[in-house]
Amino acid sequence: MKPSEAPAYTKTIRLRIWGCWMAIVLMTAYMIVLVELGGGDSRMMTRTADFVTDLLYFGGVIFLGVRIHANKKLLKNRLLLREQQEAERDERTHFLHDKSGGFPMDALLLVTAIVVFGTGLFNMAAFYTAFGLLCAAIVLKAGTYLYYDRKY
Repeated sequence: MKPSEAPAYTKTIRLRIWGCWMAIVLMTAYMIVLVELGGGDSRMMTRTADFVTDLLYFGGVIFLGVRIHANKKLLKNRLLLREQQEAERDERTHFLHDKSGGFPMDALLLVTAIVVFGTGLFNMAAFYTAFGLLCAAIVLKAGTYLYYDRKY
C-alpha cells in the first residue's frame, strides 16, 4: 500500500462506520414511526410476520453492530487494513458481484426488505406478497452468484 493510499482508505472505513451508525438510527426511527402509526398489533399479525419483522430489525441491528466492530478493528491494525483493501480490490469478487445482479439487485433486496418490514406490521396480504418477492430475489442472487462462481 502506498503511503498516499492509506489515508484515503482509512477515510473510507470511517465513512462505513458512520454509515452503519446512521443505518441503525434510521432503522430505529422507522420502527418507532410505524409502531406509533398503529402497526405491530398482535391481533392482526401472523406468527410468520412477527418473526420476519423481528428478524429483519434485530438481525439488521446485530449485523450492523458486527460491521462497526470489524471496521473499528481495521482502523486499529494497519496489517488488517492492508489485507482488507487488497481483498476489496480482487477483480474476481467484483466480477461475481456484477454478474449476480450488482448494485441494482442489492438495492432491490434492501428496498424489498424495508417493504417487508413495513407491510408486516399492517397488512398480511401485502406482507406475504413482498416476502415472496424478497425470497425470490435472494434465491436469484444466490443462485446466479453460485453459478458464476463455479463457472469462472
